[in-house]
Amino acid sequence: MAADLQIKVVYIEPGAEQVVTIALHPGARVADALQACGLAVTADVDLAALAVGIYGRLATLATPLQDLDRVEIYRPLLRDPKEARRQRARKGSGPR
Repeated sequence: MAADLQIKVVYIEPGAEQVVTIALHPGARVADALQACGLAVTADVDLAALAVGIYGRLATLATPLQDLDRVEIYRPLLRDPKEARRQRARKGSGPR
């Protein structure tokens, strides 16, 4: 019998970091980790609709997991980084 996978699920929002370690059966996928993690995410956030990754690389809900993977749940950006940079440059407050 194969050993369970030890998976870490991470969700970070301003002022709060949630990290949960769970055990899943071999063959589990990202969707299984999201369902099993029980993270208390803001009520208006649908975990299944957010982008996810494994160690900083984008993944899908169907991506198979390996032992010791770190599943990261990404929040939507509030501002487009390129547009924010353009606005700073127009104001003259960019990096020096």
